[in-house]
Amino acid sequence: MHKTTANKPELKVLDLKKDLKHLYNPSTKGVVLVDVPEMQFLMIDGMGDPNTAQKYSDAVSALYSMAYTLKFLIRKELGIDYPVMPLEGLWWVEDMRAFSVDKKNDWLWTMMIMQPDIVTLEHFQEALKQVEQKKPSPALSKIRLERFSEGLAAQIMHIGLYAAEKPTIEKVHSFIKEQGYNLSGKHHEIYLGDPRKSAPEKLKTVIRQPCKK
Repeated sequence: MHKTTANKPELKVLDLKKDLKHLYNPSTKGVVLVDVPEMQFLMIDGMGDPNTAQKYSDAVSALYSMAYTLKFLIRKELGIDYPVMPLEGLWWVEDMRAFSVDKKNDWLWTMMIMQPDIVTLEHFQEALKQVEQKKPSPALSKIRLERFSEGLAAQIMHIGLYAAEKPTIEKVHSFIKEQGYNLSGKHHEIYLGDPRKSAPEKLKTVIRQPCKK
């Protein structure tokens, strides 16, 4: 007599990278205007040089721990799978007139990872408990789940070293002014490459700058 097993229901898959391709995979050929909708993010704030500050490293590690824990929690509870989205960063200083790439210790930042709307505050709190048990970190208490609305922005894909972004950023700023807009909001970067695995000259970074009339 053959044993029968109940078929598991098929996972529903959210193809976020395809659905949001215009926001997360722009062309390298030219700057474009995009209207960025309000979305939900895991977010953490900090200050200091991202290359040397331990708090930055701790923040990024905690964000990824939360993002993967949420992914598997949603998969188990709701039967829905989705990709962990790339790390993003908002960068600024209190007085942008004093902003300098040579003074990274003065930089303020918000690092974040986008979350689908199916992730609720209850899911966030449960994931936080799980991560605190498995991989405790002082950064965990600073992570929040929050909606972020960016609106109109100009963006382009930068290929290469993070330290070589200046000409690309200037290109975005010039485009904004040529289109009759003014810069607004915070400098935004989306990191599509992993510097631990990719050659520096092949790293992909979305450079985005909000703008307004």
